This record gives sequence, C-alpha cells and structure tokens, in this order.
Amino acid sequence: MKYNKEEKYIINALENNNMKLSTPSKKEIESIKTAANNTFKKDKRITIRLYDHDFTGIQKKAMEMGIPYQTLISGIIHRYIEGDLKIKTG
Repeated sequence: MKYNKEEKYIINALENNNMKLSTPSKKEIESIKTAANNTFKKDKRITIRLYDHDFTGIQKKAMEMGIPYQTLISGIIHRYIEGDLKIKTG
C-alpha cells in the first residue's frame, strides 16, 4: 500500500512512540458525535428510472449480499461520490 507524506509521518511517529494522545474536550466530543450522526442520516428521497434488466440485476446482487436493493444502490452511489468506485473509460 502506498502512503502519502502525511500518512508516512504518522506511521513513523506511531512506530517510534513519538505520538502523544490528548483527551478531547466536551466540545470536541459533541462535534464528533454530531458529525457521526449526520454521516449516517439519510434525509433525501429520490425517484430514478432504470432499465428492467438493470433493476433485476440490482435485486439479484442485493439478494446474494443479503441486503435490501435500496441499500446496495445507495452504497454504489456513495462509493462513487467518495472516489472509491471508478468508471472504466476507453
């Protein structure tokens, strides 16, 4: 796995016991909790049209994974937006 400069610095500091942990303040903890809660809050509902064979394929894949098809679609969109899922070109 390749690491960027900042990641290498952190790993090196951790391995050499040069990291000092501090206790977060109450304000920081509340900020972290708020961010975590907002991360998993799905507050938008959309309607999309799919080809029948695509919808059937999504349902089949979701069933194989043991999850609802809406969760699979949402996960695919999320991964694409975050850059974890790339579209092949050419």
